Amino acid sequence: MTDEPNPDLARLLTEIGEAGARICDIEASEGAAGNISVCLRRPVQVDDLFPLAEPFPLPQPVPELGGATIVVSGSGRRLRELRDDPTAGVGCVVLDASGTTASLRTSASRHFARVTSEFNSHLAVHADQVTLTGTRFHAVVHAQPMRLTYLSHLPAYQDTAELNRRLLRWQPELIVQLPEGIGHLPFEVPGSVALMAASVKALREHRIVVWAKHGVLARSDQSVKNAADRVEYAETAAKYEYLDLAAGGHGEGLSTDEILSVCAAFDVHQILFAR
Repeated sequence: MTDEPNPDLARLLTEIGEAGARICDIEASEGAAGNISVCLRRPVQVDDLFPLAEPFPLPQPVPELGGATIVVSGSGRRLRELRDDPTAGVGCVVLDASGTTASLRTSASRHFARVTSEFNSHLAVHADQVTLTGTRFHAVVHAQPMRLTYLSHLPAYQDTAELNRRLLRWQPELIVQLPEGIGHLPFEVPGSVALMAASVKALREHRIVVWAKHGVLARSDQSVKNAADRVEYAETAAKYEYLDLAAGGHGEGLSTDEILSVCAAFDVHQILFAR
């Protein structure tokens, strides 16, 4: 393996389709809900799969991403269908060298009028992570996992520290896979500048955040399936919590000492739990 992900475009489309299908399998994408994007900061040959080109107005200039290609799902497309026909539901936003203008590359089988309405958040998160880490590969997944979204409607879960205390106690794997925990953002209108700005800030500290009363946004510099995995881990924690609430709240979960013993065994660096 190389130190940095470098899938070719065809392989990446396969992985996007597999990630989208899994998001649907765990009931995290009803209808056309949810979206996926991957930022590639290397030369990408798009002509064969996406031969059609049109101007694409960027939500904001992103000089950090000059020359990048962003593979992104189309608005109104079902994530579960991307596996069977990815070029119908996905396009490539190809930025010029300055990161101020772009073109949208699509296929003849295109079935969407525009890319996801939350592209501004995807683009801003990609740009911020590139600035912070220099990564040449970055994936973002938005999904609407049922139980985690439900919990975000309850006042007791509308605080990042309390949310993590309640959710990460249910499986030893959770602190290993989500060492920074799950961030929580108060409700903002989908697609808004406020949601974009809040997401950028929160994803500096976490690899997955809850958009309260809406869903989650997860990121990864390893693979798009890894970002989808983070959605699944968080939703699994929420399932346990939901079960416990339904049963009257009798489950004790892992204690702080037990969680810390897992961290010691697996060399997990975290600040959520302390003696």
